[in-house]
Amino acid sequence: ITSSATTQARQRMGAEPLRWLFEHSAKQWISQDQEHFLFHGLNLLAMDGTTLRLADSAANREHFGAQNYPNDKVASYPQARGVTLVMLETQIIRDARFGSYKTSETTFAHELLSSIPDDSLTVIDRGFLSAQLLCNLIRGGRNRHFLIPAKSNTKWEVIEGSVDDALVEMAVSAAARRNDPTLPKTWRARALRVVDDKGKIRYLLTSLTDSKTFKAADLIACYDRRWRIETSYRELKHSMMGTALTLRSTTVAGTEQEIWGAMIAYNLIRLEIAKAALEAQCEPTAISFTLALMTI
Repeated sequence: ITSSATTQARQRMGAEPLRWLFEHSAKQWISQDQEHFLFHGLNLLAMDGTTLRLADSAANREHFGAQNYPNDKVASYPQARGVTLVMLETQIIRDARFGSYKTSETTFAHELLSSIPDDSLTVIDRGFLSAQLLCNLIRGGRNRHFLIPAKSNTKWEVIEGSVDDALVEMAVSAAARRNDPTLPKTWRARALRVVDDKGKIRYLLTSLTDSKTFKAADLIACYDRRWRIETSYRELKHSMMGTALTLRSTTVAGTEQEIWGAMIAYNLIRLEIAKAALEAQCEPTAISFTLALMTI
């Protein structure tokens, strides 16, 4: 055994075993105690994108790329773009896709649709608002639903209901139907009017059209918990990395291996937090991630 043996073993192993371990362990850990974290009988998830700053090497720059700024300036470090699917109550990462910075978040989001479970509600950032993504989310499984903010320029026709809670119909663009001929000409959603503390009006769109079972106030409160996925990114990229500015691997395979490994470690900590919360009869968010990380 030499000081370089571990590094050599990591290089021989590559990234795929770590990806396999992440995917299978995530499904297993999420299934534990999940009945305690349901929203009206639905699994509650969130989907959003992020970037990871990588070690500056020729291999990472060529494979992952970097952000371009005006005046032909390029970011100081190569970056990987990714999208994760997170269980909103426990913040355990269910699945993730990451790769070149040039790949759009929407592309990764489409790849994650198959990982969304039946009987679920997925809270999504407004940047993913598209008929193709949302329609395929619904029809890709049983009883799968979305909750997403409308954009300021989103147009619809009110079918029934009030200004605060209405069933609306929107047209599917010709470009979207060319890209996916299976899409209908129009699609419907429930539009909920929200007024924030500053008096600004916005709307949430959801496929949960049963207003008796799913009250508008409950859905609005549900969306307000979407910030937890942002917290997950901060914990993954800053709390776990300490003072490090970037990931450390200089090879592509090493970088991918490091990302999958970091998410496995993150999920382990989140699993223990969820179990501790059940024992303490509190919300998982009431337990400090940093303190749990240091303790474990």
